[in-house]
Amino acid sequence: MKFIDEARIEVIAGDGGNGCASFRREKFRPFGGPDGGDGGKGGSIYVVADRNINTLVDFRYSKVHHARNGEPGRGSDCYGKGAEDVYLRMPVGTLIVDNNNGEVIADLTEHGQTELLAKGGEGGWGNIHFKTSTNRAPRQKTDGKPGERRELRLELKVLADVGLLGMPNAGKSTFITAVSNARPKIADYPFTTLHPNLGVVRVGHEKSFVIADIPGLIEGAAEGAGLGHQFLRHLSRTGLLLHIVDLAPFEPTVDPVKEAKALVKELEKYDAELVEKPRWLVLNKLDMLPEEERKKRVKDFIKRMAWRGPVFEISALTRDGCQDLVNAIYLSLEEKRTAEHRALETQMHEEARAITSIDPDDPRFKIIEE
Repeated sequence: MKFIDEARIEVIAGDGGNGCASFRREKFRPFGGPDGGDGGKGGSIYVVADRNINTLVDFRYSKVHHARNGEPGRGSDCYGKGAEDVYLRMPVGTLIVDNNNGEVIADLTEHGQTELLAKGGEGGWGNIHFKTSTNRAPRQKTDGKPGERRELRLELKVLADVGLLGMPNAGKSTFITAVSNARPKIADYPFTTLHPNLGVVRVGHEKSFVIADIPGLIEGAAEGAGLGHQFLRHLSRTGLLLHIVDLAPFEPTVDPVKEAKALVKELEKYDAELVEKPRWLVLNKLDMLPEEERKKRVKDFIKRMAWRGPVFEISALTRDGCQDLVNAIYLSLEEKRTAEHRALETQMHEEARAITSIDPDDPRFKIIEE
């Protein structure tokens, strides 16, 4: 199935049914009075996050989604039937934005999360509501309110712990194949990866994390060159970025340092927050270099790159160094989760202490001695 990560749809909630103006007509009751019922509520449209759905392909071809209108009220105090609500199921990680004003309607991050997209109109009142002691035969009624109508933009951002960055043919697909259960297409030409791939990396029993591979970036990607710019949004949810560099390019005229710096500039142009994310340097394809030349090439690259962060030397093809990198990634993610958990516990304790704290100067808690 083709990977679809963006779509535009229109949602139209149902209108409320009109109220009814009617009067009771029964034998031996000449002054029966008003008996017009209310109109039914129009159907609303909701979205539900479903982890069993992977793409937005269903919404690429089904662009308009309607909910039914409420039924009008009738005589004999009969209220109109309300319309059923419509539930649209979308992948976890979908961001829903109003296409007209850019407002974020919903961000689906958990399975089963339900959000309102368009509210159905309320039903109108029948003339039974307008009866008073001075107006015993009201002919007033109200019409049902129209349902909301919205044009929405859907963006799917994959939920992964680690994201892979790199130029085409840097070895990202080979790396994700070596360390996870993902099996993307691998070939000796650029842009082999045409859509994001997710893989689960298992470090041990109940120890794992998710890694995402996106198409390679080239210079000018922020302006639309290549394919990777279309999928950079998927890296916004990751906690760690692995910048994979081909240290032994096929073309001798290609400078790995120049390509690495160009990729960082493209990230800055696209989203400055991506540059601020933790990023590790992974020097790949060391198996293509003679052993006596490897250390010199690595040292020269780090010096010219002016890199001060973590550096890992691997060969995704032979899997040398991959396990050490995987272990380091898992430890880093666990430390981050532990820190976030402790911060949340501290915040909860402070809130609880603020609620239960008693001010001794508060007159409500003073002991009155007689």
